[in-house]
Amino acid sequence: MGKFIINKTNAGYTFGLKAANGEMIATGGETYSTLDSARNGVKSVETNAPGAAVEDHTVEGYQTEKNPKFEIYSDKAGEFRFRLKASNGQIIAVSEGYTSKANCKNGIESVKKNSVNAPVIEPEEK
Repeated sequence: MGKFIINKTNAGYTFGLKAANGEMIATGGETYSTLDSARNGVKSVETNAPGAAVEDHTVEGYQTEKNPKFEIYSDKAGEFRFRLKASNGQIIAVSEGYTSKANCKNGIESVKKNSVNAPVIEPEEK
C-alpha cells in the first residue's frame, strides 16, 4: 500500500504519493497555502486517480478523454511524463520523467493502485 506525504515548505504545503516500495510516484500539482488545502489535494487524487482514463499526447491524433484523466506527454528532454487532471480540469498530480513510455504507463497504474485508501502522513507542528 502506498502513502501520501504532506510536507511543510517555506512557501506552504506540498504532497507526494509514495508506492509501497518507497519510490515517489507522483507529487501534487501545486504548493498549497494551508494544510487543509493540501489535504483536499490528496483527497482529490484519491477520488480521481482510480477511475481516470489515459490520454496519450505522444500519439498523433490521440483520442481526447473526459476528465478526470491522466495525460501522457513528452518533455523538452524527451522523457515521458504524466499529469493527473481532476474532473474540473485542474492538474492535481504530476510525475517525474521516465525514459520509456512503458515505464510512464506503469507509473500511472501505480498511482491508480497506491492512492486508494492510502494513509496520509502529515508534518508535525512545532
